[in-house]
Amino acid sequence: MGGSSRARWVVLGLGALGLLCAVLGAVMIVKVPSLIEQQVLKNVRIDPNSLAFGMWKEIPVPFYLSIYLFEVVNPTEVLNGQKPQLRERGPYVYREFKHKTNITFNNNDTVSFVEHRSLHFQPNMSRGSENDYIVLPNIMVLGAAVMMEDKPASLKFMMTLGLATMGERAFMNRTVGEILWGYDDPLVNFLNKYFPNMFPIKGKFGLFVGMNNSDSGIFTVFTGVKNFSKIHLVDKWNGLSKIDYWHSDQCNMINGTSGQMWAPFMTPESSLEFFSPEACRSMNFVYQESGVFEGIPTYRFIAPETLFANGSVYPPNEGFCPCRESGIQNVSTCRFGAPLFLSHPHFYNADPVLSEAVAGLHPNPREHSLFLDIHPVTGIPMNCSVKLQLSLYIKAVKGIGQTGTINPVVLPVLWFEQSGAMGGAPLRTFYTQLVLVPKVLQYAQYVLLAVGGLLLLVPIIYQLRSQEKCFLFWSGSKKGSQDKEVIQAYSESLMSPAAKGTVLQEAKL
Repeated sequence: MGGSSRARWVVLGLGALGLLCAVLGAVMIVKVPSLIEQQVLKNVRIDPNSLAFGMWKEIPVPFYLSIYLFEVVNPTEVLNGQKPQLRERGPYVYREFKHKTNITFNNNDTVSFVEHRSLHFQPNMSRGSENDYIVLPNIMVLGAAVMMEDKPASLKFMMTLGLATMGERAFMNRTVGEILWGYDDPLVNFLNKYFPNMFPIKGKFGLFVGMNNSDSGIFTVFTGVKNFSKIHLVDKWNGLSKIDYWHSDQCNMINGTSGQMWAPFMTPESSLEFFSPEACRSMNFVYQESGVFEGIPTYRFIAPETLFANGSVYPPNEGFCPCRESGIQNVSTCRFGAPLFLSHPHFYNADPVLSEAVAGLHPNPREHSLFLDIHPVTGIPMNCSVKLQLSLYIKAVKGIGQTGTINPVVLPVLWFEQSGAMGGAPLRTFYTQLVLVPKVLQYAQYVLLAVGGLLLLVPIIYQLRSQEKCFLFWSGSKKGSQDKEVIQAYSESLMSPAAKGTVLQEAKL
């Protein structure tokens, strides 16, 4: 009896434990998704107490700026009307450091900040040095010539005379360091001296002179603390809610984020919008495919083919015109009127006429497309590569002798890639807290439910087996009673006198 009682209590205990596990698993299935969502919302908003705040304030991801320059191999022939032959030089790689300063939390659920950046040359990652000499178009001369095309002949003659006096030519042979970070240009010095308000650049002239030890202006973005639906969206840039570079309200809108973090819980239908001061516009990327980066699930977003399409191919881009061939964007209105164009490197995704007009370009998606890999649950970038090309429209301008007989052409000057991938301690922290822990909780709920179901089977099976034993005992007891009745009847027959005429036989031993 004691063993049977103990077994019964053990069975009841296992049943109770199974019920508890099953209930806990069911509760977790209902509650865990909302708990994970609350944790994500708490940790991705711009709040000093959030997990992502330190990452947002000072980006721990090592970013690199890789610059490729297009050297003009045949400058004399180009002046005589022949097709330009280009040779790609580089990359010249710079480590890019970013950190936010003047962080000010406002009363309307926004935060204002200035993000400073500095660039440091990486000789071991570069193909060449900053002392390499490269022949490039003289943007000051050829750009100014196009801008002067409709001016009076007398003014163009004076310009020709002035350029000749200063020794300015259509093409220049300068070092990479001078081309990127500035050199003393006689024309710039002349304009600043005699027309101080005409030219915005003071001092040295260089293609990236404003990028090193600088910032991209004052951003004001929504923190998501009070209103999560606007998290990371740009409210204002330099105090402006829209820009005025372009010719339509849609093109002048400041849409999306500042390009560092996006709203969490993305789907393949989500788009990736951000405002780029360098491109003077908002950009919109679209979902391409799902992937995995260092164990972390990602969504890859790429630029649509319509990003730099002209107005005739994609009507919403009409506001960025005047346009030329599709695939390049005229940025002259935000680059002091210079005939500069933005595109994908090597005119990838552009009208083939553009790449065919020069020799030496080989557009292909593997090397010249851009992408951003985003963790869809948090909206934080894991890996990115943004590639853009800057080109100069050049042509012979009647009355300006320095332009010779150049055939009109959009001439690539350089293209650059800004890339970064999360790694090291930030990646491990991110993986543990925002990927591993939610995954463990997700698996735990189903394990608890399964274990609970198995343990609940124990008392059921025990009860069924107990009923079976009772049945067998009852059946055995009934059979024994019948045997006793037969034996008793036989005994009584032996004790009774034999009937008349019955012959008694002797029992044989």
